[in-house]
Amino acid sequence: MSTLTLGKAMNEGLRKAMENDPKVLMMGEDVGKLGGVFRITDGLQKDFGEERVIDTPLAESGIVGTAIGLALRGYRPVCEIQFDGFVFPAADQIITQLAKMRMRSLGALSLPVVIRIPCGGGIGAVEHHSESPEAYFTHTAGLRVVACSNPADAYSMIQQSIASPDPVIFFEPKRRYWEKAEVDVESTDWAPLHEARVVQPGEHVTVLAYGPSVKTCLEAAAAAAEEGRSLEVIDLRSLNPLDIGTVVGSVERTGRCVVVHEAPVFNGFGAELAARITEKCFYRLESPVLRVGGFSTPYPPSRNEDHYLPDLDRILDAVDRTFAW
Repeated sequence: MSTLTLGKAMNEGLRKAMENDPKVLMMGEDVGKLGGVFRITDGLQKDFGEERVIDTPLAESGIVGTAIGLALRGYRPVCEIQFDGFVFPAADQIITQLAKMRMRSLGALSLPVVIRIPCGGGIGAVEHHSESPEAYFTHTAGLRVVACSNPADAYSMIQQSIASPDPVIFFEPKRRYWEKAEVDVESTDWAPLHEARVVQPGEHVTVLAYGPSVKTCLEAAAAAAEEGRSLEVIDLRSLNPLDIGTVVGSVERTGRCVVVHEAPVFNGFGAELAARITEKCFYRLESPVLRVGGFSTPYPPSRNEDHYLPDLDRILDAVDRTFAW
């Protein structure tokens, strides 16, 4: 076992994928000599060369478009979008080409492209650097969408995503990059990529989260336990496809559910979860599914982001409200 930060675990996972398959390439702005803004690709260009770790122009559409062409020629490109809000210039390539090619060719063509997106707030940055754009991509059929929340998952999930025959949007919680945990870098006995995980068993309320919100929900569970309430925290890990079976099994036991994410609540991914749970668990629910998230405003200046991001108090308030019905 090694103690790694989430960022270092990402680096080790990328390195392992490149060692195992010479067709794996890294592409992005400053991913080579600099090693990326968050140093996730640090040292990879030095060890694998400029032909496999490619510093690109500041042109996200060009990065993804080039990756699509490389994938059609048998390569497995991994694109880094420097910040979450920078992905939108590439939206046309992702939505109209990357997501559609396999269906358009009746399965004859596959595009094994991974698009890494550091996501979320909490680092004192501004709009375009602190977004949570997952709902745009979960709504796009043909894309797999996953979100890691801890170093062990970062290490395994990035390798599983690179090995996938389908395009994967890979969200990384940037404010968790420096948090440490043990990672077994020798093991390949990993949970399936699209399987949710119960990270905190509980009895009274199911709390669903992913990416940066998982740790916040675990902190809320610890605080709730002091008041005699047992929260079951589930890390969804995969947003599309969604492991709805794990979610339903938990909600049917607890009868209550709170969904937490940093994206705005209105039309956020939590709305899909609430609808699915209501449909499948209607007769077992003791209260409506409640959502905690960002507000329907552009991401605020950094001095105000603590008011915008879901915190322990807002999660516990939602838990309290589920018992008021």
